[in-house]
Amino acid sequence: MATRVAFIAIGLAVPLTAPVSAQDYSPDAVRMFHELKQQPNDLARYAYLLREIPKLPASDQQLAMQMFAAVENELGLYNEAVHDFPLKSYIPVDATLPTPAEWKPADAAEVITLLAADRRIVLINEAHHDAHTRQLTLALLPRLRALGFDYFAVEALSDKDGQLMQRGYPVKDSGTEYLHEPVYGDIVRTAIKLGFTLVPYDADTGTMQDREAGQANNLYRRVFARDPHARLFVHAGYAHIDKAKGRLGNTAPMAMHLQQLTGIEPLSIDETQFREQLPAKPDAYQKLIGDFPPDGPTVLVNRSTGRPWSDHPERYDLNVLLPPASTGGIESGLVQPLTTVRDADRDHLMLPNRLNKQRPGWLTLRNERIPYPIRTILCKTRFPCVVDAHYVNEPDEAIAADRYAFMQGDAASKLYLRPGRYRLRAWDIRGRTLSQETITVGEH
Repeated sequence: MATRVAFIAIGLAVPLTAPVSAQDYSPDAVRMFHELKQQPNDLARYAYLLREIPKLPASDQQLAMQMFAAVENELGLYNEAVHDFPLKSYIPVDATLPTPAEWKPADAAEVITLLAADRRIVLINEAHHDAHTRQLTLALLPRLRALGFDYFAVEALSDKDGQLMQRGYPVKDSGTEYLHEPVYGDIVRTAIKLGFTLVPYDADTGTMQDREAGQANNLYRRVFARDPHARLFVHAGYAHIDKAKGRLGNTAPMAMHLQQLTGIEPLSIDETQFREQLPAKPDAYQKLIGDFPPDGPTVLVNRSTGRPWSDHPERYDLNVLLPPASTGGIESGLVQPLTTVRDADRDHLMLPNRLNKQRPGWLTLRNERIPYPIRTILCKTRFPCVVDAHYVNEPDEAIAADRYAFMQGDAASKLYLRPGRYRLRAWDIRGRTLSQETITVGEH
């Protein structure tokens, strides 16, 4: 399938598909898109962007940095991705944030499950470069399936992988590069195991308005036109889940179109409005987590009415707060290097040399996954190097259960894996296998 890259515009990630020149981008950006499509793997995409970003005009650098952060996310460099493409939490100057006197924190999955009991459409969004915004979707899948939801629509899926449901797991060509990130792959695996019918629905169209309408039309045709009694769970990006105009300017979002087509008001859940920045800066997110410290995906409910809090209830029904990446963080560490390999990404991008090198604690998925230590010895002195943990019976093309990219020698990290048997494979920028071994995690 055609490779997609994305650009955040007013809270929306807009895919760029060929012909890229049809979009309103500079010649340098168009060249970058075309050359990025030629890269053979995620590590090569990382290296390409690392090399090209300093050459771009300043006007193109934010776009390129978003793409770079998405690749970091796909390589298991989660804190680095959040650091390199910060999304600030903006609120109107006259807005009032909730206070502990009137509101209390509650487990997001539990509250949403109660709210979804009499709903037929549930929409949840993500920030494409921050896999933390996928944790709640994974937790909701079994709960919504138990309520009778039978269709799961995934923005990152392509309709060209006709064997996905039978195979039971996604591969590199099952969708966009976003799907290469392990938690996203876990979402798809879990949905198949639970018996959901998977629905690809993204629309390859030129304008923002065409894409929003196209997504809604695809969902209507592929779900409700065929099954009028369907119950649908949708995992989308950014403002697609909004039920009113605002974050996309005068463009009507996908959810607004879908409600018009079906006559069904969706339950819309936002995870992107109040997000962490690394390093932390005073903003609405910091104020909220200071007043309501979350230990997992959290929503706020009114102490008197039980109603969930939304900063824009006309757009979405509730806001989700995620704990900071440092909460329960595990040091992946850079030990004193014995090699002379530089931390090249910091050098070239002129970002701060001092960066939180932890892998975030949320990767345990509330203790469903166990940390498994790895070191650069797996890379056989070749860097950069990616270590993939594949389920033992799945091929290299399958989306890994977890992965981590080492950028220099003599370093250590941890993979987060459910109990079971895995095949560790280390590979280099050309995709060549450097080492393989079979491991067992959580054996008693």
